[in-house]
Amino acid sequence: MKTAEDFQNGQIILIDKPLTWSSFQAVNKLKYILKRKYNLPKKFKIGHAGTLDPLATGLLIICTGKFTKKITEIQAQTKEYTGTITVGATTPSYDLETEVDANFPINHIDEELIQQTAKNFIGEIDQKPPVFSAIKKDGKRLYEHARAGEEVEIQSRKTTIYEFEITRIALPEIDFRVQCSKGTYIRSLAFDFGVALKSGAHLTALRRTKIGDYSVENAVTPEIFEKEVLSQ
Repeated sequence: MKTAEDFQNGQIILIDKPLTWSSFQAVNKLKYILKRKYNLPKKFKIGHAGTLDPLATGLLIICTGKFTKKITEIQAQTKEYTGTITVGATTPSYDLETEVDANFPINHIDEELIQQTAKNFIGEIDQKPPVFSAIKKDGKRLYEHARAGEEVEIQSRKTTIYEFEITRIALPEIDFRVQCSKGTYIRSLAFDFGVALKSGAHLTALRRTKIGDYSVENAVTPEIFEKEVLSQ
């Protein structure tokens, strides 16, 4: 049974983030649960080690107390995701946050082309973050520029794809598993994959399964975490 001192000294909590929740919401939920249960001080430290988009589910690592110092170290570790890329259409956000803005042919796409194209993404690649992302430019987040209809120039950055496995093909859907370095945008990977297929594509499902040695298999939903803590 955990004590207030345990959480202040530092704990690593593995949460399976539900769909539509922001990472900030998940942290706030846990903070509320822990403060309610243990009467923790107002300045109790808690934070997450790597944002997950609201439309993604899966592993969110939350650190408390003195373990918040480990966040940078955890964020730097290799990440694994599974998901679905839908070919034949693009969206401005590269995922389902925005509506389809263009359609493309897919008749020429077959399994051989998909598998060969996937191989070309393994290794160090140049990637542009989505315009609908939280990166700051000129003092504003990119998604704020995008929602205001402002065009901004986005610099590409180096990222590394260690593994890119195609796990199911049922066109227009392509399921995948990817292992990648810190800072990789899977939405951008989906968009670039569509371009490489001489079509268009966007991300329609995403789940983070691992960060380093931490696995979503050992994570709990915020709801289960609340029940476990309040029943102690």
